[in-house]
Order: sequence, then C-alpha cells, then structure tokens
Amino acid sequence: MNVNEKQIQDLIREGEGITTEFKTCRNQINRDVYETVCAFLNRHGGTLLLGIKDSGEVQGVDHDAIQQIKKDFVTAINNPQKLTPATYLSVEKIEINGKTLLYIYVPESSQVHRCNGRIYDRNEDGDFDITDHTVQVARLYQRKDASFSENKIYPWIQVADLRADLIEKCRNYVRIKSKDHPWAGMDDLQLLQSAGLYLADPFTKESGVTLAGTMLFAPDQLILRVCPAHRTDLILRKVNVDRYDDRDLVRTNLIDSYDRILAFIKKHLPDPFYLEGIERRSLRGAIFREVASNMLIHREYSSGIPARLIIEYGKVTTYNANRPHGFGALNPDNFAPYPKNPVIGAFFREIDRADELGSGMRKMMLYGKQYGGADPQLIEGDVFQMIVAVPEFGENPANIPETIIGDDSGSPSSPHQVTPEVGTKLALSRHQVKILRNCRQDSTLLELIAITGRSDRTKFRNQVLNELLDIGLIEMTIPDKPRSSKQKYRITRKGEELLESST
Repeated sequence: MNVNEKQIQDLIREGEGITTEFKTCRNQINRDVYETVCAFLNRHGGTLLLGIKDSGEVQGVDHDAIQQIKKDFVTAINNPQKLTPATYLSVEKIEINGKTLLYIYVPESSQVHRCNGRIYDRNEDGDFDITDHTVQVARLYQRKDASFSENKIYPWIQVADLRADLIEKCRNYVRIKSKDHPWAGMDDLQLLQSAGLYLADPFTKESGVTLAGTMLFAPDQLILRVCPAHRTDLILRKVNVDRYDDRDLVRTNLIDSYDRILAFIKKHLPDPFYLEGIERRSLRGAIFREVASNMLIHREYSSGIPARLIIEYGKVTTYNANRPHGFGALNPDNFAPYPKNPVIGAFFREIDRADELGSGMRKMMLYGKQYGGADPQLIEGDVFQMIVAVPEFGENPANIPETIIGDDSGSPSSPHQVTPEVGTKLALSRHQVKILRNCRQDSTLLELIAITGRSDRTKFRNQVLNELLDIGLIEMTIPDKPRSSKQKYRITRKGEELLESST
C-alpha cells in the first residue's frame, strides 16, 4: 500500500490509537514490534511507524541500519517460531523533514495469530496478552469465523485429496520470485500450514484443509461439493446484446480461474501501444491483472451469487458476491483497503498473481483513463461492481452514442487515443500503428492515406501524420521542402524501437 508524506504526517498528528502505533527503532527493531503486528492482525489491522517516539516526535531510523531492520522484520514474520501463522508484509521508506521512517501496513487477518506462542489483541491503550483469558480468546475465534468464511475447516478434506500438481506449480512460482523462499523447501502439508490453508479447529482439535485451501487446490468436483455456486461467468456481448457472442463458464480452482479470466480478456480486448519513459507497458495487463485477482480474492464464497465479467462495447463490467464494509462508489483518494479473504489474498501475492493490498487498485485507477478514456468505477455493496472503460477500434454494432466511445479524431472522448507527453507517456491509434509499419519503406502521403482508408488530407495530417512527425517516430525524406511533390515519409530509429518493443 503506497502512501505519501502528507498521509504520514496526518497519522503522526493524530497520534497513536487502536490502528496506529509508533516505535523508535533507532538502530535495531524493537522486540515488541512483533507483538503489535500480532495484535493488529487479530483486531482490525493498523499502521506501524518505525522511527517515531510515543510522543509523536520524529526521531528517524539510522540510515546504515535500515536494510538490516527490514531484513530482520521480514525474516521474523515469516518464521513460524516467531509468528503463527506466518504472514507476509512489506516495509516502505518514507522521508519526513529529512529523516527516514519505516512504514508497515498490517491488514486484518482472517485467522488468530500468536507471537512467541502468545495471543495478543489491541485496544486504545496498546497491545495486551489475552492468552490466559479463555472467554476473550473464544470471542476472538468466534469473531474471525463470523467475519471470514475462508477459514472454515473441513476435517474430511486432507492434503492427499488436493491436486499435488497445482501445489508444485505454486511452489515453482515462488522459486522464480525468490529461490530462498521458505515454501521452496517445504513438503505439501508444511506449505499449506505455512500459508494458513490447513488449520486445527481450536475447539474440536480436528485438523483439515480450509475453504481457502479447497478453492485453491482441490479437484473441480470437490470444489463444487464444498461450494456448489462457485463459478465465474465470462461473457462477450457486443453484436448479440440479448445473449452473447462468446462465453467461458469457469468452474475450477482459483489459480486456473485467474489464467482463464486473463486469457478471455486477451482474446477480446485490444492492447494499444503505450510508452512509459522508453519502456512499453501493457495497460490491458496492468488493469485486468487487478480485475482478475480482485474477482477471486475478494469474493464471498459462502454466497450463492455467481461472479460475472461482461465485455460490452466500450466497457467491461464485473459483478462479485461481497460482504460490504460500506456502500457506494469508492474514492481512491481516501480509500482504505479492507481484505475480504486475507489468506487467499496473501497467497495470490506470494505467487505474484496480485499486488500489495491497495496498490493494485491504485494502478488500475492510474492507467484506466489512459486505456479507456475514463476513470474506472468501483462500487461497494452486497454485490461489488467494477466498471472499466475500454478502447474500441471497430464499428459500433450496438449504436452506442459516439460521445461515449469516441472515434479517430484524437479528441478527449476517444478512448484509444491519448495525446502524448513527449518523452514520458504515449499511446498510438490503430491508424498511427499502420503508418509506422508501412513507413519501413519510404511512402508518399497518398500511399499512407490509402492505408488508413481516409480521404480528407487535412484531417489525416492533423490527426495522424503530424503527431508522428512531432514526436520523432517518422521523418520526411526531404525535410527542407515539406510540401514537395516528391516528399515521402520513413520510420526513424525511435519508431523502430517502439515497434520492436511491442512485439
């Protein structure tokens, strides 16, 4: 979760509370930091700021100690001897008035955690040990069970009932991410226990695979036995708007479901050129990676409502069963991420199928308008909705008003045409891409116009050709005589690099 200096200053000004804790940590990490992490996980989550006194005075962390503190923290919270179940959190550096702080966001967990074998909870006065308070411990477990269905334990489902090939597939994913990842050396049961997917019931003492573990790794028949309503309905509806043009009904594990959602998106949505600096970025990939993971991570699996993703002309809309923490449109400027299925979410982040909590949504908002011409909409309710504008390069079969879908005019209403900021960001229309490819051979103006199917020379120059000239993707063969009857156009080295980076 990315934060800025102003947000940190606001937290410091408000002082410590049930969701905010300050620690000095000048040269090394304080031992009680892990107790606070445990308490935040068990209560409602919170923010840890290292380098600040209890009074709110910004002391800072010694620069030479930062890397060791970060390493010690990550090692400890991944160590089941220190924190059980282990968790996965990131540490960010923040500069305040020339001093370095370390920022740690701890989301609420769906499980009960222990630090050094003790259970900690949180109140306004700080962290407190409730291990020996039987009633408080029972209430904590009951609250978690009531809030998070992903932790339901099925004693009749054991590791042998799961797909070993899927578990190994995920083990390979984390090896690619980090060859020293703890899961790489664990057997299947140890991996599931480490990920919080195999638990013991605190009251009956029976152990089994959880709902989350079942949804991730079970064979399809076993998944549908546990969750009969589980399905992700992928629909393309542009020509036949009463039914559909294409459909994929996904009723399988969450790992393969993720891949099939992205494959359906790739099949039916364009991915126009977009440069960030000198590197090409896939806007479609950045946006719909978040859409796909959001649909799977934040779904309420105890609900009978199926999930849907519908591609229509100019937009994609998703519908997801939800346990809401508010109603109405989310504002990305003051949005506080809330994990609906923290265990599934953490697992997806470990196998690199999701971003840190909150950052994926911010990426989607950042690139959404560049991709589709309008900011994505996220609407909280019993059914969570996402609406993402998408570019359209063909004719409008449903006769949607042109003010919504735009055209090749290069106007702000055109979702696939973004005015470039030279040297920083660039998206090209389909006509400009055609011109670039053709200009590998010297071409006349009439030849280029014919390629695009246009007839108006003035509009072609203003809307297509001049922009490519201005940003140096093509050049004139006779630059001193722009209007020469022998004038031709050819691609530049910069244009060639752009085409090469897109393949």
